[in-house]
Amino acid sequence: MIRLTYRIETPGSVEAMAAKIASDQSTGTFVALPGETEELKARVAARVVAVRPLPATDRASFPDEAGGHARFNRADVDIDFPMDAVGTDLSALMTIAIGGVFSIKGMTGIRIVDMKLPQAFAAAHAGPQFGVAGSFALTGVKDRPIIGTIVKPALGLRPHETAEMVGDLIKAGVDFVKDDEKLMSPAYSPLKERVAAIMPLILDHEQKTGKKVMYAFGISHADPDEMMRNHDMVLQAGGNCAVVNINSIGFGGLAFLRKRSGLVLHAHRNGWDILTRHAGLGFEFSVWQQFWRLLGIDQFQINGIRVKYWEPDESFVRSYKAVSTPLFAEKDVALPVIGSGQWGGQAPDTIKATGGSTNLLYLCGGGIVSHPGGPGAGVKAVRQAWEAAVAGMPLEAYAKDHPELAQSIAKFADGKGA
Repeated sequence: MIRLTYRIETPGSVEAMAAKIASDQSTGTFVALPGETEELKARVAARVVAVRPLPATDRASFPDEAGGHARFNRADVDIDFPMDAVGTDLSALMTIAIGGVFSIKGMTGIRIVDMKLPQAFAAAHAGPQFGVAGSFALTGVKDRPIIGTIVKPALGLRPHETAEMVGDLIKAGVDFVKDDEKLMSPAYSPLKERVAAIMPLILDHEQKTGKKVMYAFGISHADPDEMMRNHDMVLQAGGNCAVVNINSIGFGGLAFLRKRSGLVLHAHRNGWDILTRHAGLGFEFSVWQQFWRLLGIDQFQINGIRVKYWEPDESFVRSYKAVSTPLFAEKDVALPVIGSGQWGGQAPDTIKATGGSTNLLYLCGGGIVSHPGGPGAGVKAVRQAWEAAVAGMPLEAYAKDHPELAQSIAKFADGKGA
């Protein structure tokens, strides 16, 4: 059985609505059909297996569906779907167990809050190719987070200018650099020219020091063949990582890419907010991320502590735990990528949130490239912040002997934007 947990909100009976979801999304029809036997229903019908009541609310998540009611009943409901009815195809799972649920009448709110898949899904999907262990091995990082930064389109850098900045970051000891999700192949910085300008610097540094900085190039494209050409361009130039905008390329695009990929696949989740921002509607990240990990994502961006966007810290903590928890085995865990307004000041709180783990990629945009001493000093400041956090030392105390961190605190602390 495949188990979905729905958070149902309705002015009527939650139990009746749960039964309707199970019926409508499996064997239910508007009228009786020939051949719709009890044996068929027993074999492929979804079943309600648990209803856990929650406190009622006086505000409808779908206000237009309230119908004059002032009380809306809520419960978490477990519904099991037989494998015979769904199989292991993720598009079938999304369609049957999730996609059609939101169109059912009578609910004022519905949210998918949990999903448990049987072992058959592990064998049916490739999963991460590199994951956590591969990401650390390729960057040569041990016993601390991978420290990275972002090339922002807002900077308007042309390929040779981007390469100059990347050169400074490499010299400063950065582990990882990525194209912003919006930086794919614009006219001012075509991907081909960006690869040609950046990869020689990375390869030269590797030859001299043995350390290969991981650069994630933006290869996303709606045409899977064009995306593969972008992938091949990066791989042939000696690159080892790519940014993919997973909502934009879809299940099929990612599955196509993963089967042929030789690159670490770094997922940007732009668009996920549409699916989750209303607490009574959409998805929990813990459900949604399972699809993408099964399809082969190695690194997963999940925001961080005190981000510049809407997401509260407790949501980040749930996302971190979701990505870090095996679906079936340790090899299917994706590397959590912590970003959005990070500058090093969040390192102590982040390590508390992760239970002391440093198995993560700590991604700073402005927190590195906008450092008063330049991007190189920004890298050093973030490294210093994590050294202090791992040692359990207050950042201000550590900054007394580390000027880059002191400059970073002066510029970004107390809610100043990074």
